Amino acid sequence: MATQERLAAIAGIHEYPLRVAPGVSAMQIKVESIRAALEDAGLSWSDVDGLYDCDEGEGGGGLGMAAYLGIKPTVTDTTQVGGSAFEFQTAHALRDIAGGACNVAVLSYGSTSHSDRRAIGTGGMTGQGRANWQGNMEDPYGLTLISGYAMVKMRHMHEYGTPEEAFAELSVVTRAHAMRNPEAVKAMVDLEFGAVHPVSEITIDDVLESRVIADPLHLLECCMVSDGGGALVIVSPEVAQDIAKPPVWIIGTGEATKYRENGGDITTTAGAQSAPIAFGQAGVTADEIDIAMIYDSFSITTATCIEDLGFCGKGEIGDFVQGGRLRFDNPLRPTLNTDGGGLSSNHPGMRGLFLLLESVRQLRGESTSQVEGASLAVAHGNGGTLGGSHSGGTIVLARD
Repeated sequence: MATQERLAAIAGIHEYPLRVAPGVSAMQIKVESIRAALEDAGLSWSDVDGLYDCDEGEGGGGLGMAAYLGIKPTVTDTTQVGGSAFEFQTAHALRDIAGGACNVAVLSYGSTSHSDRRAIGTGGMTGQGRANWQGNMEDPYGLTLISGYAMVKMRHMHEYGTPEEAFAELSVVTRAHAMRNPEAVKAMVDLEFGAVHPVSEITIDDVLESRVIADPLHLLECCMVSDGGGALVIVSPEVAQDIAKPPVWIIGTGEATKYRENGGDITTTAGAQSAPIAFGQAGVTADEIDIAMIYDSFSITTATCIEDLGFCGKGEIGDFVQGGRLRFDNPLRPTLNTDGGGLSSNHPGMRGLFLLLESVRQLRGESTSQVEGASLAVAHGNGGTLGGSHSGGTIVLARD
């Protein structure tokens, strides 16, 4: 492994513990999370001079958040590219801190998707309203968000002969990790998972016997819709010298976008472009990664991203995941989504921030499914719609 530059570090984190939070606003989740993340780092509100916000909801954006928090940042970034926006903003914070524009940056997220009863997977249906350039090839058919992911899974199975069991294995491993995470277990109870399937570990047969939501995606291959949020604090090397916990260094970043093209391959994600950039900057390869926190809106999202990040070849996910090799207690690497992921821990609509939070916990030795000796992690977000316009953000992290 090459020696990496240490130009910025994650110093503090917080994940809002509740996945069902009636009576709490998205802004309250964000502010409480920032406060707790600053406390985790041993810093105060007055230290913050970089504000990164997705402008995803109530009171968000640069102007609203700065005024609400009572801070006067010298850098404000409102990049919004869907679920990977937090990986993009982490990359931007690294560059801004390295360039001397700020020293203490905060990223936050808050959502009440469950309490608001947002129909995320079936919402945003096309075939409604006025025609526009983005939907002219889909509007007549009423494509939903989830059906776009189902289309990619169907194509992957057709193109590579990928068995359904391979996708189901991703759900099984993720649930096994979730059952070790008390907050994830509470989430499944509060979201009434027991009405469909017991709150317990699951088998491949359980996944394949769960009802089809959008052929060929089964219920247990689909993320939950929860409330939630969190925050993280990114600091300069000078600030990192005096923080409360060991810093986790940002050593590689990559950003990319992808969209439908005539003759394009919908089973290849933007990660195929962003990951080599991030690994190249970090001076590491996929084989060296201990922890892979990969976006899991649906099983197909994770499967294609695992391939595109280089953990296995294109179309090889079926062989790669066999035998529980992605579990935390398997000596093979990497270990996948040790917090329980979007499938079994939380998915308030944009999950990229939680990938970073669990990566930091692993590298600090604080995970509920701790991988012994974990020293390198990758957090890879996917935003937008797989099979359509989407983004890929890759962040490589190293412990101090």
